[in-house]
Amino acid sequence: MRPKILITDRIHEVAIEEARGFADVDLNFGLSHEELIEKIGKYDALIVRSGTKVTKEVIEKSNLKIIGRAGVGLDNIDMEAARKRGIMVVNSPEASTISVAELVIGSLIALMRNIIQAHTSMKEGKWERSKFMGNELFGKTMGIIGFGRIGREVALRAIAFGMDVLVYDPGITGEDAREYNCRLLDLDELLKNSDIVTLHVPLTDATRGMIDERRLNMMKNSAILVNIARGGLVDEEALYRVLKENKIKGAVLDVFEEEPPRGSKLLGLDNVVLTPHLGASTDEAQINAGTVVVEKIKNFFRE
Repeated sequence: MRPKILITDRIHEVAIEEARGFADVDLNFGLSHEELIEKIGKYDALIVRSGTKVTKEVIEKSNLKIIGRAGVGLDNIDMEAARKRGIMVVNSPEASTISVAELVIGSLIALMRNIIQAHTSMKEGKWERSKFMGNELFGKTMGIIGFGRIGREVALRAIAFGMDVLVYDPGITGEDAREYNCRLLDLDELLKNSDIVTLHVPLTDATRGMIDERRLNMMKNSAILVNIARGGLVDEEALYRVLKENKIKGAVLDVFEEEPPRGSKLLGLDNVVLTPHLGASTDEAQINAGTVVVEKIKNFFRE
């Protein structure tokens, strides 16, 4: 018998067609929490992105065997409730690795070379060559906090640009870092010695607010902070203050404590590049996010 799959958030059509190859698939986007509770009992599998909240109440009303999260984070799924019911949860963190790593480098260059301001100036009919003096990546030191899939891809790209790379990750050894031509330091030493600091860790109780005012003040006055991981990792009030007072040179932010960041004082600064959570927003990442999780669900039902 073919499994029944409910998809409640939009995934790429390629992934939906793959799912239809082995399962009966219903698409029902934008369900309310109450509607999801009412419908979920008919399905063997559920595929979501970040929009659907798979709460304890949803799980307890279900007969699910597996939940697939097309993407990285699992914070919208009650993992403990799923574990107690014996429901497997899978995701596709590998899908957006390259897209996120490339956005780090692209946004960093945009900030360091004043590309956005120069583009805006040109659109206004101006020709202000001397106003937009920038800096090279070559010869700079990048500090990478978190050396998993994305951190390692960022390191490879930084080294290709001629940068030295420092890493902090309590889960790796110095030998792990040396395999990527990087050097392992403790967090405070990394912050003091880096020209660019980029975050690539999950948001947990241990990492929430890890980049606070004390740590921001450890950074060089010429340093840039990059956060394309999770908004809650950085104390945004403290970041605003150090940017406003030029205690660090700039920041690249793709994620925020509250999204969208309405009313954030960071929006009024010139020494920032801000994007609306675009880390995985490429055609390639969107296809991969869906197809990887569909393949995992397919394999689950084959076993």
